[in-house]
Amino acid sequence: QVQVVESGGGFVQPGGSLRLSCAASGSIASVNAMGWYRQAPGEQRDLVATITTGGITNYAGSVEGRFTISRDNAKNTVYLQMDSLKPGDTAVYYCNAQILASGTLYYRYYWGQGTQVTVSS
Repeated sequence: QVQVVESGGGFVQPGGSLRLSCAASGSIASVNAMGWYRQAPGEQRDLVATITTGGITNYAGSVEGRFTISRDNAKNTVYLQMDSLKPGDTAVYYCNAQILASGTLYYRYYWGQGTQVTVSS
């Protein structure tokens, strides 16, 4: 069984920072791309940032220059450093990982349960 678990959300004032973490665990043979998505109330789930095993990153235009995605391949963990936060960043943040579970033939995408980030004065 494979689990993807996020941590690090919370409440922060505009201009503040938060760091999210996401760890994949369980019967894992390999982890490919990992990323973060977010969903605000009444909105669709949108891409925030992704990172490959080789460290190639991709960001949504709205967060580029403020957010930094990184990963520790040995720990199957991805991070999202969020700086200069704005009220518009308020959302539930979800981790996504492309994982090859042990004993299977194909990679599939796994989602975490989400962590709330609230930016408000």
